[in-house]
Amino acid sequence: MPIEVSTRVRRVKPSPTLAVTARAAKLKAEGNDIIGLGAGEPDFDTPLHIQEAGIAAIRSGATRYTNVDGTPELKDAIIAKFQRDNGLRYSRAQILVSAGAKHTIFNLMMALLNPGDEVVIPAPYWVSYPDMALLADATPVFINAGAGQGYKITPAQLEAAITPRTRLFILNSPSNPTGAAYTRAELVALGAVLARHPRVVIGTDDMYEHIWWGPEPFCSLVTACPDLYDRTVTINGVSKSYAMTGWRIGYCGGPAELITAMSTVQGQSTSNPTSISQKAATVALNGDQGCVATMNAAFKERHDYIVGALNSLQGVSCRPGFGTFYAFADVAGAMAILGLADDNAFAEKLITDALVAVVPGSGFGAPAHMRLSFACSMATLEKAVERIRKVTG
Repeated sequence: MPIEVSTRVRRVKPSPTLAVTARAAKLKAEGNDIIGLGAGEPDFDTPLHIQEAGIAAIRSGATRYTNVDGTPELKDAIIAKFQRDNGLRYSRAQILVSAGAKHTIFNLMMALLNPGDEVVIPAPYWVSYPDMALLADATPVFINAGAGQGYKITPAQLEAAITPRTRLFILNSPSNPTGAAYTRAELVALGAVLARHPRVVIGTDDMYEHIWWGPEPFCSLVTACPDLYDRTVTINGVSKSYAMTGWRIGYCGGPAELITAMSTVQGQSTSNPTSISQKAATVALNGDQGCVATMNAAFKERHDYIVGALNSLQGVSCRPGFGTFYAFADVAGAMAILGLADDNAFAEKLITDALVAVVPGSGFGAPAHMRLSFACSMATLEKAVERIRKVTG
């Protein structure tokens, strides 16, 4: 007799980005020359001084349990980072360290949401936001923002989406998958809407803060709207900026009572993040930031190449981004030329005929698009584009 899993699990689907990455890896293992542009993972090694900090932690015996919510030294490094980069002041009681920013967001939703609550999510969105809301017994509510508005929502759209049941608003800037980012003025305008709805808690996902080349400096929501400080959780991590994806350290700053609740959730699930990784993350945040600038310059060069190359393909259109290492291309024209029903069929044709793995846009709430990660070498990108060109004509 088959085992029946929970209704909660049946509500959600596996991450499409992880599914594409796993399929590409399987095809490679079978001897296929697959180019994987699905994973959101820098191709750089973790900078040497951060590696050495992890090794030193092991050799010094820093391999035991820590406080559930993070070590005091890492919390202090995070406090210093928020003050230095964002002009935000937090105490240790307002900081939570988790096993990646995904874990941080999951803790937030589990600590905050009740059945019947709504989570407002701009689309295109990072694939995990809606399913996390569903796991927390809440209802995701989407605000669609297409290419015509730069993949960014307007204040009027946000106002229309908020109801008496709205409990959480998630904002990701610069955005995975589009690379779009909100200016300070745009954040102020969204903040004016949120100020009228004091029950709504805000989660700002700033993971790509330092992978940035926008026309003005990066600005976090609370930096632009300090009046929202008492109900905003500002989320970040070391995975992308420092090429530390496997180290699994995310963190946030926010209202102490909510941070305490999130820590309680974490204490009954994973307990503390890895002690070794916390030592390395402390060095990453406190140390020389030159490695971040070096990687960012490479990502900017790749961005400029891939956006231009995608726009040269028949039936493909791609807006430039302000950050991240993703290009988000509208492939509706190419789908029509090839007679394909949807973006899933288009992605299947690319992996089958071009041996290039991309993530269909429908997984991000944007059908007829595809997301390509340019966190790979320029030579790999050039090879991928030529393969796609042979398929699209």
